[in-house]
Amino acid sequence: MNLSPEIALDFLEKVFSFDKAQPLLFTQFYFWAFFAFVFALFSLLKNKCLLRNTYLFFVSLFFYYKTSGLFALILVFITLYNFFAGKWLHSRKKDGSRNLALAISVIVNLSLLFYFKYAYFLTDVLNDLTGYEFRVFDVFSWVGNQITGDNRFSVDTILLPVGISFYTFQAISYIMDVYRKRIEPVRNIFDFGFYVSFFPQLVAGPIVRANEFIPQIHKKYFLGRKQFGIAVFWIMNGLVKKIVLSDYIAVNFIDRVFDQPMLYTGFENLMALFGYSLQVYADFSGYTDISIGVAMLMGFYLPRNFNSPYKAKNPGEFWKRWHISLSRWLQDYLYIPLGGNRNGTFGSFCIIVVIAAIAVFLSGSIWVAICVGVVAIIVALFAIFKPDSRKDITTEINRMDTMLLGGLWHGASWNFMIWGGLNGIGMLFYRFWKNLSVYGRTLLVLTTTFGLRILCVMVPKPVFNVLFVWCLVVLAGNMVRMLYNLIGGQKTMQWLQDAWAVFQTFSFITFTRLFFRSGSNLDPAEANETAWNTARSMVNQMGSHWRLEQIPEIIVHYRNVFVLIVIGLIIHWLPENFKRRYRIWFAKMPLPLMVLVCAIIVFIIYQFITADLQAFIYFQF
Repeated sequence: MNLSPEIALDFLEKVFSFDKAQPLLFTQFYFWAFFAFVFALFSLLKNKCLLRNTYLFFVSLFFYYKTSGLFALILVFITLYNFFAGKWLHSRKKDGSRNLALAISVIVNLSLLFYFKYAYFLTDVLNDLTGYEFRVFDVFSWVGNQITGDNRFSVDTILLPVGISFYTFQAISYIMDVYRKRIEPVRNIFDFGFYVSFFPQLVAGPIVRANEFIPQIHKKYFLGRKQFGIAVFWIMNGLVKKIVLSDYIAVNFIDRVFDQPMLYTGFENLMALFGYSLQVYADFSGYTDISIGVAMLMGFYLPRNFNSPYKAKNPGEFWKRWHISLSRWLQDYLYIPLGGNRNGTFGSFCIIVVIAAIAVFLSGSIWVAICVGVVAIIVALFAIFKPDSRKDITTEINRMDTMLLGGLWHGASWNFMIWGGLNGIGMLFYRFWKNLSVYGRTLLVLTTTFGLRILCVMVPKPVFNVLFVWCLVVLAGNMVRMLYNLIGGQKTMQWLQDAWAVFQTFSFITFTRLFFRSGSNLDPAEANETAWNTARSMVNQMGSHWRLEQIPEIIVHYRNVFVLIVIGLIIHWLPENFKRRYRIWFAKMPLPLMVLVCAIIVFIIYQFITADLQAFIYFQF
């Protein structure tokens, strides 16, 4: 069969052109064809470090181009700038000169990130504060139009490059590690480009630390039989999480409810919210599993990004298990520089005051102003009359600053900052809660429940109903624990206490996700208003009167979705030792059996594939 030049040209054009509607995703056949080709050539270069790294650098640039088009130029700029910035910083010997070089390097990186990610958010805030009607202007599109001589690019819209938060933070990690003398600057631009752009983790992490990954780029390739099996396991595991769990329950239930919450009952809204907790975990950890497996096949080891986060017994522990690479980055490069648990700095108070002031002004609510004022007065009184509490106060301020900015990292919307703030409040409240006796806890919850009940009667609002029911559940658990303590059995039922703590933490994290999901998948120009309306509508539905007789019918109607949610959570809560055993069992399978098992898994996955493959949630961050 002869291949005509026209067909060949059409094929090459499709391969080397960017199609916004079909980016390269781990869930596409095209990605695995791409990886097979890349790996075949990689196997010829695997022990020639510089040549291998150069090859993978250009492969990664091509991958990012197929994912984001001309935004690949931003990645090239980040690579070139930080390569030379690292050398410049290392050459400075005096502290003042080093600090200036560090500040300039960080500002350049963050300015680029802020321009693309927060232009709409900052413009909205500025408009609300001043009353003017400023509009965003895409400088890069304007430059492109000047170069091409036409209006090919729109200057009225700023698009967000996929994964810019991840590779920008990765570049800052390199600059900071050079500044702290943890590593020497990378000598070769291609080695450094490979570190910044390594395609398995480029667009959704995990965020790779320079001092952990750069030493690997100089090592020769090694992949043992066991490592090969583990790599294949992670890839299969990630695909199952993404397609079978995340995509199926999203398309068939969760997305429908979040798109039109008022069309669904309170029970459906509540189940969609809990289902979203599983969806976002399966989606993000699924991507991480695949990226770890693909990298391992090429002899590179990426850091663990998740450690069964819904097993956490409190919000602080949750953030040690969830998106671990980001949590560690924020701790090392934000929380500790702000003062950590040692002291407060100018930045500590500046961040919290500015955010609080803007929130009060934009809310236009006297009640918000009163609440902020009362909190500020209480904190000030504690600092004045209890000097020994000042260190704890500054620690909590640093922690809250970190959570607020961590929320803002996820998206340019007040909803994300509210989500981050709620997580910070949860961590603060837990430290207060754990110092109370079981009797003090019960009294506190009883008083709160009674107060909410009065509000439900005097000021009937759905949000008070939701909080009242939640407090009733917490009260019931604390009453049982208090009574059990009275008969002297507080230590024999530790597993039950742990299970209750896990349930409460999971519920709290799930309700904070209301603000996280409502701000996702939206155009930045409309994110704030639409996200807030979605969150309010869902709370209204959950807090309104339920018709209990409808629940069995709803469960039957969505039985496949609910069964998958239950199975997903059960697997998640399995003991870690058990999971480790079946992972090793898979890795040690004879190759023919492994191929057969993989074929069965792929067949099952294929049955769950939706008409349109869903992009990974964290691509937008």
